[in-house]
Amino acid sequence: MTDTTWPYLDVHQSRTREPTPYEFQLAATLEEVFTQEGHELADVVRGLNARKVRTPDGTPWTEESFRIEIDRLGA
Repeated sequence: MTDTTWPYLDVHQSRTREPTPYEFQLAATLEEVFTQEGHELADVVRGLNARKVRTPDGTPWTEESFRIEIDRLGA
């Protein structure tokens, strides 16, 4: 018997489309950076740049460009 008191939650319920290859790569690299480098913004930026994962326009990350891109991806 199914418990109907809990709402159904889909893990991807807020997703409006499949992630792009860039988004998959960024997510995987962020997981690696969080595990190996740390969670501070400077650690994340340094880790992305060390792994040669660039911004969408191909430039190295800065703290500002990371904030802008994460905000864009979260919109």
